[in-house]
Amino acid sequence: MTLEAEHTQHNELERLRAEVAELRASRVRLVLAADADCRWIERELHEGVQHLVALAVKLQLAGPLADANPAATRALLEEMEGDVQQALEEAARLAERIYPQLPEAGGLAAALRSAAVSAGVTASVDVTASSASAPEILRTVYLCWLEVLEQARGRGRPTAIVRDEEGALTFEFNEEGDAGAREVGSTRLDQLRGRVEALGGRLTVESNAGRTSMSGSLPASS
Repeated sequence: MTLEAEHTQHNELERLRAEVAELRASRVRLVLAADADCRWIERELHEGVQHLVALAVKLQLAGPLADANPAATRALLEEMEGDVQQALEEAARLAERIYPQLPEAGGLAAALRSAAVSAGVTASVDVTASSASAPEILRTVYLCWLEVLEQARGRGRPTAIVRDEEGALTFEFNEEGDAGAREVGSTRLDQLRGRVEALGGRLTVESNAGRTSMSGSLPASS
């Protein structure tokens, strides 16, 4: 074997070793992201249970009050009605986070607008991309949008731009809010980036005081 051939073979082996190492690291990231998702769901469920416990206590109070103080009973029932509505909304948001049901009904644009309405913000949504992309691709774009909406928290005017570009689905989400907006949590960001990269895409996030920007691209089909 010539020296040049040996050098080429060595380079090829090094490339293969690097690819194997990256594959192993990617698998570890996916496992850690799945664990983090489970912890997040557990926390959300725990908070929801606490709300239900508080509601149960109010129900116990309503009985003795019914005859003794009708006015107080009505006020308590109205408060409980608000608690039930809040619990229903939180359950719906949690279900949407766990497994978004989209976009067969009205396309990706409709799903992004609906999510903004649910988050209590006025958003600008510009989607020219086809909804024919693989469901897991569309869900990933949607989950990234949910994270940006979470940063908005009822203020500012988030913007969403989604395009088809050379066989890829590209997206750019921006959230402009008041100074002092919180930065994107590293755990949640790692989960999103791991999901995007596992599907062969890329994700970039910039977070400064009062502004969160998220952009990336995904193959149109996984």
